[in-house]
Amino acid sequence: MSGATRSQVTVLGLGAMGRALAGSLLAEPANTVTVWNRTPGRDADLVARGARPATSVRDAVTAGPLVIVCLYDHASVHATLDPVADHLRGRTVVNLTTGTPNEARELATWAERHGIDYLDGAIMAIPSMIGTPEAAILYSGSQPAFEEHRQVLDAWATSTYEDADAGRASLLDLAMLSAMYTMFAGFLHGAAMVTADGVSAREFAARATPFLAAMTSAFEADAEIVDSGSYATDGQTLDWSDLSHLVRVSEEQGVDPAPIAMVEQLRRRQVDAGHGGDAFARIYESLRRT
Repeated sequence: MSGATRSQVTVLGLGAMGRALAGSLLAEPANTVTVWNRTPGRDADLVARGARPATSVRDAVTAGPLVIVCLYDHASVHATLDPVADHLRGRTVVNLTTGTPNEARELATWAERHGIDYLDGAIMAIPSMIGTPEAAILYSGSQPAFEEHRQVLDAWATSTYEDADAGRASLLDLAMLSAMYTMFAGFLHGAAMVTADGVSAREFAARATPFLAAMTSAFEADAEIVDSGSYATDGQTLDWSDLSHLVRVSEEQGVDPAPIAMVEQLRRRQVDAGHGGDAFARIYESLRRT
């Protein structure tokens, strides 16, 4: 942000992520950064670097036009902002607290009712990544707010505006995390299977990493199938993809088959419905709401 114009920013919440966000802003001397945290003492290092400590939430939110919120959960956001709603009128609130899409939409409605410009953000990074090119933050809600404060937002990460629907950023974030955690669970399930026979988890990781990385190239093809709604295929079918043997091997190894049994259940549901000749991607139909 070298040569950046002066910005007055308030950061509410100084957990690990909140401190990283405030610290990144302090790297630009032109910024005036006000910080507040419910538990005293967490602002010491930031104050030493030039942050302005606020003695109350009211003092914090009236310090400037842009208020960044990074708190524990949705309830804590309301507990913090509700008493100062009148003082937020005409200001912009960027909520980076992890929450659900419906919670983001509810806050956007609350903000509109109080004359507050609202932007919801989903941080795709850990605190140490903030301020680096590897970090990404998704935003949804007020596009004018996103454009007006883009310079501040870009100090933290690659900023992407997703949609006027305030819940879109959270939805995309949680969907990607769902895919990630399911993948991790699958890896750990495989590790449990092989370590039962004395193969180290490290050795398994060395074999699994390049294989799984290569398999992610199938995402695009599966996405095209799902979007088309046509599951006819000349390739791998649901009948051919019977995973019951993986369930049996897990049990033989003394390992809980839950991760692979879940996938087999989704596959079996479509086969039993008469779709055994369709592509494996059809298990999406077992997952989607009807």
